[in-house]
Amino acid sequence: MHESLEPETPEPEAAAASGPDAPGWLDEDAGPVVRPYALTGGRTHYRGDEFDLVALIITRDDVPADEDGSRARKWEPEPEHEMILSLCRNPLTVVEIAAELELPLGVVRVLLGDLLDHSFIQVRRPAPVAQFPGERVLKEVIDGIRAL
Repeated sequence: MHESLEPETPEPEAAAASGPDAPGWLDEDAGPVVRPYALTGGRTHYRGDEFDLVALIITRDDVPADEDGSRARKWEPEPEHEMILSLCRNPLTVVEIAAELELPLGVVRVLLGDLLDHSFIQVRRPAPVAQFPGERVLKEVIDGIRAL
């Protein structure tokens, strides 16, 4: 058995799919692909409390002044932040925001954290499970309805 000493040439599909100019780097409908970490400045987590999937996010109309009392904000939202602010004029859950923007949930949580840190949004967290009625109470309600 004799092995060839010539270097193997990659498959045409593999060669075409690599490199920054390759078609695999573009989505024809969306334009150039932006990696999620580019939207968050490389951050992968929000340093505050974790955003629950069903927490309601609402854009604040009364953005408070900065520490020095000025209304001119020192932090300007990026376009993705602006899209979230626009969407959340009516309350939306975190998962709905991610679906609307077609962004990964982790990216949306980081962007929401930025907006929360700068008081652009309010977060209404879901009620803890302990506040919901127990199974016994629900069965009694069902029995009462059936008795009518």
